[in-house]
Amino acid sequence: MTETALATLREHLLQALENHPGPETRRLFHGRGRCWPGLEQITVDWLSGIVLVMLFREPEAKQLAALYDLLGELTRSPQWQHSGARGLLLQHRHREGSASEWLAGEPQTQWQITEHDLHYLLDLGSKQNSGLFLDMRLGRQWVREEARGKRVLNLFAYTCGFSVAAIAGGAAHVVNLDMARAALTRGRDNHRLNQHDLSQVEFLGHELFKSWGKVRKSGPYDLVIIDPPSFQKGSFALTQDYAKILRRLPELLSEHGVVLACVNDPDIGPDFIIDGMAAEAPQLRFVERLDNPPEFPDISPESGLKALVFQQG
Repeated sequence: MTETALATLREHLLQALENHPGPETRRLFHGRGRCWPGLEQITVDWLSGIVLVMLFREPEAKQLAALYDLLGELTRSPQWQHSGARGLLLQHRHREGSASEWLAGEPQTQWQITEHDLHYLLDLGSKQNSGLFLDMRLGRQWVREEARGKRVLNLFAYTCGFSVAAIAGGAAHVVNLDMARAALTRGRDNHRLNQHDLSQVEFLGHELFKSWGKVRKSGPYDLVIIDPPSFQKGSFALTQDYAKILRRLPELLSEHGVVLACVNDPDIGPDFIIDGMAAEAPQLRFVERLDNPPEFPDISPESGLKALVFQQG
């Protein structure tokens, strides 16, 4: 992070705060898209009043000190006051345990955010991921628009962001599967925050590849969402295991069922899914790739989030 790079970051953040982000959660700066040299390992999010700065690589001591100075200056600026910001959290994602420190405001362990008028509860400062991946904002919006009257299967559900969006969009029923039961518990919390009827939602805390019978039991599904981690020790490796899911889709889907298949690994392009689907489930045709939010610019479209829609029949 050179002096020039930090000046660029300062300009972006002051402008973003000047525009008064309001209650809606958004990314304010996406250095990981490699559009600004020297800032590739930093991101800044607006979490409905909390500013979360994430460092993905340790800067030199002098650069880190300059970053602290910049962030201190930011919290004393008129733009900060104008924005209504409540706090600033710096998370060192490169350190063991993703150590975090509050640089402004009262420390919060949990924080409620808003996205497209829906509410989600985040963990701040205690976990590597806070509870909602902001680059999937338009994917959740798409699900909300497509879900009316449908039975939905949400694989690798995490904290059930897709499920919340689906029920808000009028889904008849959603099945969430994730081996992390604590994440599914947070998913219940998220549904309750939005006054959803939990009788329309199932939570399966199981490993997918050992639970196909349980998954099929609640089908067939009109919409299946696949949004796995790139790697989950002992249970999922994207390049080895994604195909195993694709070949099961025909038995899970209704006659004209739709699939939203996602990959978030920057080293894997959309052809990985398109070619995999052609090989494992050729009866599903590729329809479109969803746009990524404009606040996530990337020097290479192949590197950004891939969210691809397929339809059976």
